[in-house]
Amino acid sequence: MIDYSRVLNSKVCEIKPSGIRKFFDIAATMEDVISLGVGEPDFQTPWVIRKAGIMSLERGKTKYTSNRGLEKLREEISSYVNRKQKVKYNSQNEILVSVGGSEAIDAAIRAIVNAGDEVIIPQPSYVCYEPITMLSGGVPVIIETKAENDFKITPEELSSVITPKTKALILPYPCNPTGAVMERTDLEKIAEVLTGTDIIVISDEIYSELTFTGDGHVSIAEIDGMRERTVLISGFSKAFSMTGWRLGYACGPEEIIAQMTKIHQFAIMCAPTTAQYAAVEALTACDEAVADMKAEYDRRRKLMVAGFNRMGLECREPKGAFYTFPSIKSTGLSSDEFCEKLLESEHVAVVPGTAFGRGGEGFIRASYCYSAEHITEALDRIEIFIKKL
Repeated sequence: MIDYSRVLNSKVCEIKPSGIRKFFDIAATMEDVISLGVGEPDFQTPWVIRKAGIMSLERGKTKYTSNRGLEKLREEISSYVNRKQKVKYNSQNEILVSVGGSEAIDAAIRAIVNAGDEVIIPQPSYVCYEPITMLSGGVPVIIETKAENDFKITPEELSSVITPKTKALILPYPCNPTGAVMERTDLEKIAEVLTGTDIIVISDEIYSELTFTGDGHVSIAEIDGMRERTVLISGFSKAFSMTGWRLGYACGPEEIIAQMTKIHQFAIMCAPTTAQYAAVEALTACDEAVADMKAEYDRRRKLMVAGFNRMGLECREPKGAFYTFPSIKSTGLSSDEFCEKLLESEHVAVVPGTAFGRGGEGFIRASYCYSAEHITEALDRIEIFIKKL
């Protein structure tokens, strides 16, 4: 008999499975479950994007592309980022097309982190940053952001954890799960802390188009002195409702993108060709469709925030992404207990805040990637549950 404990990678074995999946797996065995758990747009990919993908297939565009991605797509990404964030990247050597934003995050961390290097990660945040850092031999250094600061990382918090071993800072804004955003003045203060160091910023901006502040999304790469130390990561899943197309990109200094490209080259080869042709159309012809989806998300956002506050679960207004992060501390239940009992009692699935780090205790994540009718029904059931408590 093989002793698999001696065969398997010990670092992989140490990593816990995603806490998001636990409640979905339970819900899948139950009837009449209504979910607010999925972080996936309920809109169809706009037709012009689908049509472009179909046409590429009909024209026989089914071969590998270059490792970095279609030249035309990289040119359009460069134009798009310059138009949106006022940051110019060279399409030849400063942009990499990846299999979703998640692959770009993985490649960026692996390209930068040596064994023992420290990576600063604000939490609550997306679930992949910490395990990828561990798999790369790095040491996650967690900053637990606070509700009273609207879950933003502060310059004081950042300064307090920087050491000679600090290699990178993850900047996950707009934030999944909290909906927090970093505005220009916030980013300028972070930039001041980083000035004079060699710390690289990995800025996950996948929700940039879904920013509900008056000034819209600001990338840290826009701030003076930050472009040279920032890897800007984004993609097509959220804003363009292209989750299943699996397409993302990274923009950054040539020296970093070159190393990320080697990792991508040996692990992936290239991103899906059909998706790349479709993405060209997304960047050039879908501003109106994105604006329409954003307006609908905004309506749902307000509906959900009002609903949670009405039933006595304090819910701060999320400024970005498509999640609310209400506090359930008033119930006396832990995040896991609340989600388990809610699913059992009223057949509503939400995600415990602890799935996104220890700082998420006392909170739940509820997505508004659903119709107003779906959200209203879920809120009604949650209110019934609260009254029972």
